[in-house]
Amino acid sequence: MPANKSGPVPRKKKGRRGRLVAITVVLLLVAGIGFGAFWGVSTVRASFPQTTGSLKVPGLTNPVDVTRDANGIPQIYADTDEDLFRAQGYVQAQDRFWEMDVRRHMTAGRLSEMFGKSQVKTDSFLRTMGWHRVAQKEYDTKLSPATKKYLQSYSAGVNAYLKDHEGSALSLEYAALDFQNDYKPEKWTPVDSVAWLKAMAWDLRGNMQEEIDRSLMTSRFTPAQINQLYPAYPYKRNKPIVEGGSVDPATKQFKPGAAANAAPAGAAGALTGSQSQLSSLSKTLDKVPALLGPNGNGIGSNSWVVSGAHTTTGKPLLANDPHLAPQMPSLWYQMGLHCRTTSPKCNYDVSGFTFSGMPGVVIGHNQDVSWGMTNLGADVTDLYLEKVNADGYLYDNRQQPFVTRKETIKVAGGASREITVRSTKNNGPIVSDRDSELAGVGKDAPVGNAAPDRGDGYAVSLRWTALNPGKSMDAVFELNRAKNWTDFRKAAGHFEVPSQNLIYADTKGNIGYQAPGQIPVRGKGDGGFDGTYPAPGWDPKYQWTGYIPQKSLPYEYNPKRGYIVTANQAVTDEKYPYLLTKDWGYGSRSQRINDLIQSKIKDGGKVSTDDMQAFQKDNSSEIARLLTPYLTKIDIKDKYVRDAQQLLEGWDFTQEPDSAAAAYFNAVWRNTLKLAFGNKMPKELRPEGQCLTVRPADETGPADENDKYVRECGERAGDTAQPDGGDRWYEVVRGILDDPNNAWWKTEDRPGRPGDKNRDQLLAHAMADARYELTSKLGKNIDNWSWGRLHQMFLKNQTLGTDGPGMLQGLFNRGPWNVGGGEAAVDATGWNAAGGYNVTWVPSMRMVVNLADLDKSRWINLTGASGHAYDAHYYDQTDKWAKGELLPWAYSEDAVKKAGKDTLTLSP
Repeated sequence: MPANKSGPVPRKKKGRRGRLVAITVVLLLVAGIGFGAFWGVSTVRASFPQTTGSLKVPGLTNPVDVTRDANGIPQIYADTDEDLFRAQGYVQAQDRFWEMDVRRHMTAGRLSEMFGKSQVKTDSFLRTMGWHRVAQKEYDTKLSPATKKYLQSYSAGVNAYLKDHEGSALSLEYAALDFQNDYKPEKWTPVDSVAWLKAMAWDLRGNMQEEIDRSLMTSRFTPAQINQLYPAYPYKRNKPIVEGGSVDPATKQFKPGAAANAAPAGAAGALTGSQSQLSSLSKTLDKVPALLGPNGNGIGSNSWVVSGAHTTTGKPLLANDPHLAPQMPSLWYQMGLHCRTTSPKCNYDVSGFTFSGMPGVVIGHNQDVSWGMTNLGADVTDLYLEKVNADGYLYDNRQQPFVTRKETIKVAGGASREITVRSTKNNGPIVSDRDSELAGVGKDAPVGNAAPDRGDGYAVSLRWTALNPGKSMDAVFELNRAKNWTDFRKAAGHFEVPSQNLIYADTKGNIGYQAPGQIPVRGKGDGGFDGTYPAPGWDPKYQWTGYIPQKSLPYEYNPKRGYIVTANQAVTDEKYPYLLTKDWGYGSRSQRINDLIQSKIKDGGKVSTDDMQAFQKDNSSEIARLLTPYLTKIDIKDKYVRDAQQLLEGWDFTQEPDSAAAAYFNAVWRNTLKLAFGNKMPKELRPEGQCLTVRPADETGPADENDKYVRECGERAGDTAQPDGGDRWYEVVRGILDDPNNAWWKTEDRPGRPGDKNRDQLLAHAMADARYELTSKLGKNIDNWSWGRLHQMFLKNQTLGTDGPGMLQGLFNRGPWNVGGGEAAVDATGWNAAGGYNVTWVPSMRMVVNLADLDKSRWINLTGASGHAYDAHYYDQTDKWAKGELLPWAYSEDAVKKAGKDTLTLSP
C-alpha cells in the first residue's frame, strides 16, 4: 500500500473548502450504510475549538490569553497559578475531551458505562487493582495543599467547558456513541487527573510479562533452556547509564564514581507457577487497555544530554523520544504554561509535552532547566501463588481472612454486575479471580518451597508499588518550577511511580541523571528471591522487606565523559548492592547512541542541534550487522532464493523506507526466530492464529515414529507474542552463532521434509521462507520490494477506531505510513517478529532542547494538537514526524507572539 501523503492542512479558503467537501462525502457514505442518522458538516465541526475572540470562564480572577501557532499548539498566559491551570483544563478539554473521558473511565474501571457489556471483564480486573481508589487515597492523604489547589483549578476549567458543550459539540465520538446509548459525561474531578498516573505506571510496570512468560515456558523448556532465552546483560559491551559508583555501607548514600561493593547474591525465582492460571492471567492482561503501548522488553524510550564542552552552542543539548503505541490522537499534547510575571502567586514558565487530563508539563523545560524521561524498567511487581479456600488464604502456616469489598459495574444497555474483590494483607489483590478459567488452577505446577497441598489449585495475587498511595503528582509540579539540580533531585525523590530515568540540563551548563522510584527490597527466600518467577505467598521469607532508600539510588552530575545516555539499558553495573531488576533492556539502542556521540566528539569535535536530530533518526540494525555475514556466506543453490540473498551483499545495515535489503533481512530475521525458537514455544506465547502440529507438552526426548502429535494454536496477541525479535533475542542468537550444532538450530523432522540439523541449514531454510513470504506480500520482482511497504504505521482511535463498525473506524483512523527504522534501532519503529511487520510502537514525540537559546529548541508530536477528526490539526505533524523533521519550539513571549496565528482571551 502506498504511504499516506497527507500533510499539514493549509489555512487558505481553498484548503478549508476541500476539507468540507471531503467531510461531506464521508458523512454521506455513513448515512448511506444505515447508521440511523445523518451527520452533517455542522455535526463534525461542532466540536472544533474556538481559538479567537473571547470566552467567559467562571472562576478566573484575571483574563488569560491563549495563543496558538500554525500547528494549533497553545501557549497560555496568566497572572496566577490557579488561573493558569484552570485555563489549561479548559483548553485541553477543547481539543481532547473524548480522550480524557475514556481515560478516566479506564482508570476507574468504568468502561462498561460507555461501551457496554464487552468491557465488563476489563472493568472487573481494573476494579480489582483499584487504581481510582488508590488515587483517591493519594489525593486525601499524600498530596501537598498546593498540588490539590492546582488539581481543583484544572478540574474547574474542564467543567467550565463541559457546562457549555454536550454531545457532538464535545466530540464526534459522542455523536457515534449516541447510536448505542444515552451516555452523558459527568463532571471532572481532581482524582480523575491523579488516576492517570496509575495507567502510566501500569504500562511501565517492569518485568511482570517476563515473569509470566518464563513460567509459561516451563511446559516446553527446561530451566537451563529458559535461562538461555533470558541471557545476562552484556555489561562489557553495552555501557550502563551510570558508570561506576556505589552505595556507602554506613550512610547508604550513593556516591558516583566510587569503588563498587560486592553485588547482591542472586538466584533463580522460587516457583515456576501454574500453567493454567498464568495463561489465563496473561490473556486478561492482554485485554487491559495499554494506553502507552505493549508492555515488554521492546517498549522503551531514548534520552540523552551532551554538556556544553562538547556542543557547538557551548551549553547543553538534551534530546528525548519516548517509545509508545501509535494511536490517534497521540498520547502527548504540546503546550506552554506561562506566568506573565513569575512571583509567589504565579510560579510557572514552562513548556513541553503534557497528558490531556492532567495539569502541568510532564516532559519539557522551564526558564532554567530541562528534563527528559525514559522507563527505568525497575521490577516493581511480584506475582504470588496463594493457597486459598472459601475462608481465606494460607500465610506462615496460619489461615488468614481476605480483605474484601463489593464493586458494582454499571453497564450501558444492560444490567449492572456486582463483583467481590478479595485481597491479601501483604501480597495485594487476588487478580486471578477475574477469570472463570481459573477454577481448577495449579494442578500441575512444579512448585517446591514446602508448597502446601494444592487442592483445587493456587490463586494469583499481585503486589505492585503503584497500589501504594504516593506523591508523584507533587513531583510533576516540582519539576515544572525547578531552578537547579537541587530542586530537580528533590522533585525526583517524590516521583515514586512509575520509576523513570530522569535526565537533566540547565542554562548554567550542568547536566545530570537521577534514578527515582519506589523500588522494593525483597526477602531472601530460599537461596535468593529475585522477582523473575512467581513466589510462594504462604512463605514469609518471600515478602518485601522495604524499599531502596532514595539516597541510595544511582545518579550522576557533570560526569567527566561529558554526556549521559538513557535508553532502557542497565542503570549501573552488576556490583550495585541493590536489585533493581533482572530484566533490563539489553542496551542495543543506548550503545548505538553512545557510539554516535563518541564519533562526533572524538578529536575535539562538537555536537550540534542538527546532529541531535539526526541521531534520533538513526536506523542502523545491530542484528543485521551481526547476522548478515553469516547469511551471505551460505551456499544457496536455488537461484530464486539466491537473487534475494544478493540484496544483502554490500548493504550498510540501515533501514530506510525504500530499502529492499532491509525488507529482506528483517523477513529472514523473523523466519530465523520462528524456526529456531517460535515453533518450539508453548501455545500460550505463540501468536493467535498460528496453528502447529506438535508433540504434547509433557513428551520429552527425541521424536520417533511412535509419537502422537496434537494440533495447537497460538493464544497470544500478535504485539506481545514471542519471540518478539527485540534486543534480548539479539543476545540469545549472539550466544549460539558460533556454535553451529547448538540444539536451538535444530528442528524436528516432518513427513516429506527433514528437519534442520545445524545453523547453516536453518539459516538457509529461513532465507527461502523469507523469499517466498515477501513474494506473497510485495511481489515476485525484488526490485519492487521496500521495507516501508512491509513496515507500515497505522494511527487508530483507541476506542471507536479499534472496536467500532468498519465505517466508523475509517472516520477516526489514519494511515498507513510507510516508515523506516526498526526494532531496537534508535529510530525505534518497533515491530513484533512473531506477530508481523506492522509498527507496534514508535517515537511518540521527539524533542531537542537547546539550553543556550531555548527559542532554538525543536519538537514534534506524532499526530497533532487536536483530537477532533477532520480538524486541521488532527494529524498535521505526522508527515513531518515520519520524515524525521522537527518544528521550531517558541518559548519566550516575543517568539510566541511571532509564531502566533490565533489568540483567544478567557475572561472572568
